[in-house]
Amino acid sequence: MKRPTRSAGKTAKKPRRKRAAVRRLSRTHLANSRDLQARVDALERELTEAREQQTATSEVLKVISSSPSELTQVFQAMLESATRICEAGFANLNLCEGDGLRIGAMYGAPPEWIEYRRQIPVLRPGPNTGLGRAMRTKQTIQIDDVLSDAAFAESDPLRLAFAKIVGARTFLCVPMLKAGDLIGIIGIYRLEVRPFTEKQIELVQNFAAQAAIAIQNARLLNELRESLDQQTATAEVLKTISILHGDLQPVFQAMLTNAMSICEAKYGILYEFAHGQYRAIS
Repeated sequence: MKRPTRSAGKTAKKPRRKRAAVRRLSRTHLANSRDLQARVDALERELTEAREQQTATSEVLKVISSSPSELTQVFQAMLESATRICEAGFANLNLCEGDGLRIGAMYGAPPEWIEYRRQIPVLRPGPNTGLGRAMRTKQTIQIDDVLSDAAFAESDPLRLAFAKIVGARTFLCVPMLKAGDLIGIIGIYRLEVRPFTEKQIELVQNFAAQAAIAIQNARLLNELRESLDQQTATAEVLKTISILHGDLQPVFQAMLTNAMSICEAKYGILYEFAHGQYRAIS
């Protein structure tokens, strides 16, 4: 029987090597294609998320510009957008009042929690709760799981009530600051353990900054309106004085009417002090 020569053996191995090389190349190409597709998908998700955040921010700014003094509408628009884009269960906006927090707006809150806040309108959070830490540090606080947090272990009353009534698990607190001073806190909640992403946290931080600006603008606008009302009232009284020489009763009535209007009073009385006694003259 004739044995194969060495040259024949080498010839037989070449096709096998080529096929193996082709398979390795195909596997590498497939892996690269999958990796490239995964990157494309991730970029598309980031782009979609960025567009959603830009749209939400634009909508909130539109509400601020159209209703600069209607803070409730502004707050509701912010909470609605934050809850939707951050895939949260619900959101609260609290305003500072002394050493406590009074609810300024809610979105998507369970009826039980709304009733709880109605009964306790001003909260004074414990130092280790998310709200308490945000008030103390003026920093954004995220609690991945409220049931594993120190406040729950310490049986903080607010944390226990919150966990029992709402059942929230992941909690994000973002402070609202004006010139470094805390004026409120936005809190968003998830009913499952799922921390918020950096982009979602950044969105809520932007809303908190816009809320602080809206509050400042509303205050300045109200002060301007009050000043204009006072100037108008003074001008009307001076006009009455200039027209009615010597007849004080219409002047007194004009003063009283304008004072009641500016002070939002239901009624008013003007007294004259004479001979040690007060006498109502208008």
